[in-house]
Amino acid sequence: MADFTPQTYRFDGFELDAARFELRHNGVRVPVEPQVLSLLLLLVEHRERMLSKDEIIDAVWDGRIVSESAVSARIKAARKAIDDDGSAQRLIRTIHGKGFRFIGEVQAATPAAAAPAPAPPAADLRMGRPSIAVLPFDLVGEHGPHAIVADALPADIIMDLARLHWLFVIARGSSFRFRGNEADPVAVGRALNVRYCLTGTVERRGSEVAIAVALVETGGGETLWAERYDCALAELQGLRPQIEARVVESLATQIPQNEVRLARGRPARELDAWASFHLGLDHMYRFTHADNDRAAALFAQSLERDPYFARALAGLSFTHFQNAFMAYGGDAEAEKEHARSLAQRAIEADRLDPFAHFSVGRCFWLEGRLEESIGWFDRATSLSPSFAQGIYNRGLVSTIAGKAEQADRDLALALELSPIDPMAYAMISSRALTHVQFGDFERAAEYGERAACTPGAHKHIMLIAAFTKQLIGRHEEAQAWLARARELDAGIDAASFFRSFPYAHNAARETIERSLRELGV
Repeated sequence: MADFTPQTYRFDGFELDAARFELRHNGVRVPVEPQVLSLLLLLVEHRERMLSKDEIIDAVWDGRIVSESAVSARIKAARKAIDDDGSAQRLIRTIHGKGFRFIGEVQAATPAAAAPAPAPPAADLRMGRPSIAVLPFDLVGEHGPHAIVADALPADIIMDLARLHWLFVIARGSSFRFRGNEADPVAVGRALNVRYCLTGTVERRGSEVAIAVALVETGGGETLWAERYDCALAELQGLRPQIEARVVESLATQIPQNEVRLARGRPARELDAWASFHLGLDHMYRFTHADNDRAAALFAQSLERDPYFARALAGLSFTHFQNAFMAYGGDAEAEKEHARSLAQRAIEADRLDPFAHFSVGRCFWLEGRLEESIGWFDRATSLSPSFAQGIYNRGLVSTIAGKAEQADRDLALALELSPIDPMAYAMISSRALTHVQFGDFERAAEYGERAACTPGAHKHIMLIAAFTKQLIGRHEEAQAWLARARELDAGIDAASFFRSFPYAHNAARETIERSLRELGV
């Protein structure tokens, strides 16, 4: 596309501001997805002629291979933003089989040179994704062979974060230009146009090394999360992959939590696809019927703004899984089918998204196809080795399949990677189930009660606490946890538990069935 001076285009009560990268109607900003706004600008700037679909794909999708339906969806969204439609075609005309042309009457004005418009925010340029720069760590104290870690560890973190498609990660060549006094996170945020910055120090004290990391929101310089890792100097290189994995998983939890906080401060009409998705996740993990419905609505809103958003498709799949798993009513088989269809669409939209593979794995689990389910969780964790929820779900399904030893290792790793995960209660309760298979009922009861006391625990977790307490003869405590489960679902019984946890017919299942019978369930 030829160079041009950024202009404001006025038509039919709208202002399309190229410099500010925004659309306004009668002076009021209209929320529009960045890709749709880019498409509008392209059409208006070349209004003197028709633009072919290939030209549009080259400009808007950077030449990536996309389907005709993707182009049509963006055209439809562009028309909706400017009060046009495919029938009227007052402003955007379709030349069938060839392309599109903007036909509205346009007035163009160049902004005064003395008052240049600010650059568009990072959230717009990056399709709403949160963005981060990982800086080289500062070396404090003595130098020596350990000094390489100050660059090597953040480089490893960058590589693993780059696997998370929901996060825009600045390349090492740019972020590593900022060292020492130049590494002020607020200044880095302005220079690289990022919302978050990860900083760190490596300090040697004799035979010990301390690594400190901090996640900073660059807008105001607020530290959102910080952690310190101590180890012997001789063990540093061996422990480096573990430290890297823990940092990455912590960021994968902390950044979405902050995105939810930011999204809650915005009017619903201004939420883009990513903000709607993050709010949906927040409700999804609360495991109540009302919150699950709210999550589904937010994921649907996200997909209205971006019909090919893999994460929103996977999230919507998760809500249908929840409807079947928690027996929220309706046709359970239909809910499973919806979950499976949406998960498959998520895979088709982004075959490298671990959350999409995770969602397919959950569908197979609920159908009792345990080995296939484990295979999908293997794919999810191969795409993102620090994906704690993928590791946890593989552990849970392995437990149900009777593979307790491998399962318990997965569950311990998931908790180590993400101790404050929104599904930590489920990770803990799954360890109760592995210890039932080990025959260690005391430890099973400890994990069962701990899980039931963890925020977010739902009716099945309460029932696990009840039957593990029953296994060690704590009958009153068992009945108390059963009462808690029945407060959440008066009809909970052994059949509903095994529908959600389709155990293989083995000794562990027989143990659980016996305990539930003794409880009167």
